[in-house]
Amino acid sequence: MALKRTGQLSLAEALLGGRASSSGSPLDRLAGLVKWYRFDKLLVGLRDGGAGRPAWPPLVMFKALLLQSLYGLSDRELEEALGDRLSFRRFAGLGLDEPVPDHTVLNRFRNLLVAQGLLDRMFDELDRQLELAGVMLKRGAMLDATVIEAASAPGSDKRPSRDPDAAFGKSKNGFTFGYKAHVGVDEGSGLIRTLITTPANVNDTQVADDLIRGDARVVMADAAYDTKARRTRLKAEGKKPRIMRRPNKHHPELAPRLKHYNRLIARRRAAVETTFATLKNRMKLTRIRYVGLAKASAQITLAAIAFNMRRWAALMGQVRLQSA
Repeated sequence: MALKRTGQLSLAEALLGGRASSSGSPLDRLAGLVKWYRFDKLLVGLRDGGAGRPAWPPLVMFKALLLQSLYGLSDRELEEALGDRLSFRRFAGLGLDEPVPDHTVLNRFRNLLVAQGLLDRMFDELDRQLELAGVMLKRGAMLDATVIEAASAPGSDKRPSRDPDAAFGKSKNGFTFGYKAHVGVDEGSGLIRTLITTPANVNDTQVADDLIRGDARVVMADAAYDTKARRTRLKAEGKKPRIMRRPNKHHPELAPRLKHYNRLIARRRAAVETTFATLKNRMKLTRIRYVGLAKASAQITLAAIAFNMRRWAALMGQVRLQSA
């Protein structure tokens, strides 16, 4: 299959790119940190240009989807932004005079990533790069979950929902029809280390053990994750369980020492809320745009990859400021 040639910069574009890099724009800093060739190797063979059209380079398409996640754009908005914004073109590897992939091509490429099961591998690749860069601190794993609204409305007796995988789950606003992102966040760096997407009605504790990496020395979570079996197992594995305690039928009221213990843990794990605030408020991950668990998981995983890249750039910026 023919492959589009992209990224052939003119002299003017090269000069513009140099000025942007020297100004330290967030996208340019991010672009310089990541070993993109490692992702390119994972994407080899993933080509789709549509019937009779040359295929776009997969890395260009992947970078475009990262931009979509970073800025919370729809497929059509992404197409427009790639056409209008020089920083987006430069990040994706598109020259000034080149056409951009339209929203249908972007959508098909995302579906290819889902069909080939590549997004989990992309997430793991970035995790390896973060470890090699020394920004993954591994002080502890902070477990939490957040509900994200589905694109489709819930069904009724007369009309079923267009999204049979979505479900109602409890959220800060009552009950939300959608999906739940379960995460394990690295204490200190705020990077997402593990991620599982489920329908919103799946209890947090059901997937908790799969969020805990083997190298976690401390596991922190709120009372929704508290079971005696989990605490016992973590201790047996040499991990410190810092899970908030909850009342039970034998002890309907927590003892003062346990209330104090819960407050200490709540302070320490409060940083995980910053992760969700960034995803939802800055990256606009407030609604699943696609139908079905597989595509919902893809949207959330892409957002997690983009979040970790963004966080990496921020952490390196802090290091430069401290050493200046």
